Amino acid sequence: MRFPNRLTLAAALLATGAAAAPALAQTEIQWWHAMGGALGERVADIAAGFNATQSDYKVVPTNKGNYTENMTAGIAAFRSGKPPHILQVFEVGTATMMSAKGAVKPVYQLMAESGEAFDPKAYLSTVAGYYMDPDGNMLSMPFNSSTPVLYYNKDAFQKAGLDPDQPPKTWAEVAEAVKKTQAAGYPCGFTTAWQSWIQLENFSAWHNLPIGTKANGFGGLDTEFMINSQAHVKHIQQLADWQKDKTFVYGGRRNNGVALFNSGECVMLTESSAGYASVKKSAQFDFGTGMLPYWPDVGSPPQNTIIGGATLWVFDGHPADDYKGVAKFFTYLSSPEVQAEWHQGTGYLPITLGAYELSKQQGFYEKNPGTETALKQMTLNPPTENSRGLRFGNFVQIRDIINEELEAVWGGSKSAQQALDSTVERGNKLLRKFERASK
Repeated sequence: MRFPNRLTLAAALLATGAAAAPALAQTEIQWWHAMGGALGERVADIAAGFNATQSDYKVVPTNKGNYTENMTAGIAAFRSGKPPHILQVFEVGTATMMSAKGAVKPVYQLMAESGEAFDPKAYLSTVAGYYMDPDGNMLSMPFNSSTPVLYYNKDAFQKAGLDPDQPPKTWAEVAEAVKKTQAAGYPCGFTTAWQSWIQLENFSAWHNLPIGTKANGFGGLDTEFMINSQAHVKHIQQLADWQKDKTFVYGGRRNNGVALFNSGECVMLTESSAGYASVKKSAQFDFGTGMLPYWPDVGSPPQNTIIGGATLWVFDGHPADDYKGVAKFFTYLSSPEVQAEWHQGTGYLPITLGAYELSKQQGFYEKNPGTETALKQMTLNPPTENSRGLRFGNFVQIRDIINEELEAVWGGSKSAQQALDSTVERGNKLLRKFERASK
C-alpha cells in the first residue's frame, strides 16, 4: 500500500528553495534500524525529508537486520566505543536499554538540553506510558507502534451465512463461526501470528490480568511471572483442544500464519495491526478487522491491548552539537504530517494525537475501513497496572522459552498447565539472572 504524497513536506521545501543554500559540511547522524523492504524505503524517505529541511545535519539510516540483530549490533558498537546516535529497539528490549547505565541519553533530557519543544502528553497514553520511568519521564522516542487485532474473511462469512460486518467478539463466538465456515468449505478456522505477544501478553492485558508481579516489571526488577494462572491455562488448553478439528491451526512462531489467512485457508487471523497493508496487498478476498476476542467469564469486560513495535533510543558519548541534530530530527519525526503519512502508509499506529486527528480529517479511516480498529482497542479504557505493558529483563530469550513451551502444547507432549508452569520456572531464572547483572 503506497501512500501517494510521500515526501510532500520535503518537496514543498525544495520548491521554495529551502534546500538550495550552498553546500556546507554537515554533521552526520547515524540511525540504525530494523526495517527492511518497503518499510526500509519509508525510513529512508523520512530521513531524506528531514535532510531536505535544513543543511546542518544529515540523518543516515542503516538497516542492521531484524530487531534482535539490530539491537545486538548497537550494543556491540557501544562497547567498542563507536555507537550510532540512534538505535531502533523493539519493545521487549526496553528493560535492557534502561539498565544500560551510562549508555543511553534519555529522550526527555535530550530534548530539554537541545531546547526543542517536547510534550509527552502529545503521544497516545498507551504508547508513551510504556517507555516512561517511574517519574513519568520518557526514555525513548516512540516510532513504530502496533497492537494485535482480529482479521477475518468477509467473503467466507458471507458464504457461511454469517454477517460479514459483525466479527466475533468472544472466543465462544469464534468457535461457533468456525463451525459454519467449515461447513461452507473452509478447512481452517483461525490461526495466529506472534503467539507469545498475542495469545499470552496481550491476552493478559485485554483481560486485565497480570503477566508478572511488580506491575508486570514496571515496579522493580524483582518481578516474577504469573502466566500460569487458571485463566491463562484455560485459554492455551482451549487452543490446543481446538487443533483437533482445525478450529485453530498453528502457523509458526513469527507471522508465518499470515500466509494461511491470505491464501483463504484460514478464515480468521490474530495479527499485528501493522500487517494491514500486507493483507490488503496479498488477500484475494474482502476482509475486515475486529477487536481481539475475549472470555466473558474471566471476570471483566475487555480492558485495552498493549503495543508492539519499537522506539528510538539515543546513545550517550557523542559531541554535544550532534544531539541538537538528533533532537531536531525527533521533532520532525513526531510532527503530525510525518506521523500521519507513516501511519497511513504502513499500518503502524499514529503515535501522536495530532497524527490521529489529521488522519481523520483527511478521511483515511473512511476510505480504509478497519484501520481504526487498533486505535479504538488500545484506547478502549485507561491502562491499568496489568495493561500498561511489560518490562522484563532478558525477555527476548524468555520469548524463546515461551515459544518452546507452547509448541510442546501444540505438539501434544505437554498440557497447558505443564507448559506454563515450566515457562514460569524457566523464565524466573532468567529474570533473576538479569536482576543480578543489573546491580
